[in-house]
Amino acid sequence: MLVEADKYPNVTIYFDHKLSMCDFDNSKITLLHDNEKITHKADLVIGCDGSYSLVRQEMLKRCRLDFSQSYIPHGYVEISMPGRTLPSGATEPVMPFNYLHIWPRKEFMLIGLPNLDNSFTGTLFMPFKYFDALQTGDDALNFFQEMFPDFIKLFGSENLLSSFKDWKVAGLVSIRCSTYNYKDRCVLMGDAAHAMVPFYGQGMNCGLEDCLVFKQALDTHPHNLEAALDEYSRLRVTDAFAINDLAMYNYIEMRSKVNSKLFLLRRRVDSFLHWLMPNTWIPLYTTVSFTRIPYHLCVENKSWQDMVVNRLLLTGLLGGVAVTAGALWKWLGHRSPLSVNFSWKSL
Repeated sequence: MLVEADKYPNVTIYFDHKLSMCDFDNSKITLLHDNEKITHKADLVIGCDGSYSLVRQEMLKRCRLDFSQSYIPHGYVEISMPGRTLPSGATEPVMPFNYLHIWPRKEFMLIGLPNLDNSFTGTLFMPFKYFDALQTGDDALNFFQEMFPDFIKLFGSENLLSSFKDWKVAGLVSIRCSTYNYKDRCVLMGDAAHAMVPFYGQGMNCGLEDCLVFKQALDTHPHNLEAALDEYSRLRVTDAFAINDLAMYNYIEMRSKVNSKLFLLRRRVDSFLHWLMPNTWIPLYTTVSFTRIPYHLCVENKSWQDMVVNRLLLTGLLGGVAVTAGALWKWLGHRSPLSVNFSWKSL
């Protein structure tokens, strides 16, 4: 993106300049470079400066912006998962390559994502209380031998111990804002507006979609920037809240629900109905990851699907009860009346 931006003569790129202050109403920003303050004119500030956005902090001082920052009680650490070295010196993957590999363990999980060099990047997500208990390499090795023995077989204990030396457990934060703009002077995009946990893989996609929605709002209000920014905020806030919730839900699904037979049965039902009615019944993951359907409508569609499946199951259950009751009634109708003799014994 920097390469493309640099092609425009009216774009100037500054490196090693840190935002110090925004004066939105007077169209000024102050940057720090080599401990020197530099002021620039800025008719519109677009804040794409991440989860701990300084632009957002400046907005909080000037408008009624509801803001929440939530850390979940789980952290993550990355683990090296190298490829297998062949006699020729080349490497090959030790697991099927074109897949996301998951080791679900209810409260936590390990995942493996393939890299171009035939290695995998492993990421262990779990509550901090478990990380805190792993104080030494031997602690980590014993934990993996108990919970992920196949990982040790594939990648070796020495690789794990080597990775453990560089472990830096990081937190997982979720950001929500009630609006993304201040008048026609500032707008937030990407993680600055809606940082989310990574379990739906939609963080970057959501940020790129911000750009598309922003352009649509500008096309709708070509001569009124404030109206365009208000429209952008109105459209994106609802969807950002929805994908934040979906990302957290997907963590529960990945680390726990994938071991449930009922959950897997439901997935097969969704796949069959999607095959049968591809334009009517689209599974949640498909709508989120492979369509431009707004996130909040993906959630509404999933709620509708749940209602339909539940009603079908209830209808089938009641139908089964009715058939069973009818058969029992018919069977009883061909039998003689039941006679019961009571025998009482005196005390």
